[in-house]
Amino acid sequence: MIAIKTSDELSVMREGGKKLWKILQTLLEESVVGVSLKTIEDHAQQYIKDAGATPSFVTVGGYKWATCLCINDQVVHGIPSAYTLREGDVFTIDIGMIYKGLHTDTAWTKIIKIQDSKINEEKEKFLAVGQETLKKAIKAAKAGNRVGHISQAIEEGVTGAGYSVIPSLTGHGVGKKLHEEPMIPGYLDKPLERTPLLTTGMTLAVEIIYAFGKGAIVYSTDDGWTLSSKDRSLTAVFERTIAIGDAESSVLTGS
Repeated sequence: MIAIKTSDELSVMREGGKKLWKILQTLLEESVVGVSLKTIEDHAQQYIKDAGATPSFVTVGGYKWATCLCINDQVVHGIPSAYTLREGDVFTIDIGMIYKGLHTDTAWTKIIKIQDSKINEEKEKFLAVGQETLKKAIKAAKAGNRVGHISQAIEEGVTGAGYSVIPSLTGHGVGKKLHEEPMIPGYLDKPLERTPLLTTGMTLAVEIIYAFGKGAIVYSTDDGWTLSSKDRSLTAVFERTIAIGDAESSVLTGS
């Protein structure tokens, strides 16, 4: 069953989402050459505590961290480690937070580079496609449309640029739980009219999860969590929590 949020719940999620987005931006700014993933995780824990909140991801059975941190071919669920960021790394921070009882969830990918270093145009283009696709997917997310309209926008944006969606990983509803109905595939997996109808008051974590190469993924370590592209190609994730509105959606994890 898809949970519809009250105006009071939406207000709380908007407040929490704004705080979470600020935390993510701070962590991204701090993610520079030589910084360890463990340091980023420690800072995330502190910033969430300072915001009067608690980490969302620890509600997933067995997961003990506030963030999922992924490098290059790692797609999702990367466990914070002693690894130190290197110039040229494609680095994703995924973070969720429970504020006044309600979850928000957001993620972003950046290239680690030394100031004034030469821009890797291929990597820059890869990430630009994900950011632009996220905008299109959010635009498609409005009352009267269907989940399939979001999936269609993601699929067209990613595959149209020559990259691959990762079919086994999806966006999702979010709010009272970290993962709620509906699931939001990155491709149209059934006739559009058979996908759930979007109505005002739904809150969704819209995720663009994609690879430079093919979309197959594997467990790349023995930690039981980290998923990577099978062909070891670069991956990226761009995610924002949104609230469905009549004319358009409002972004809850944003400035």
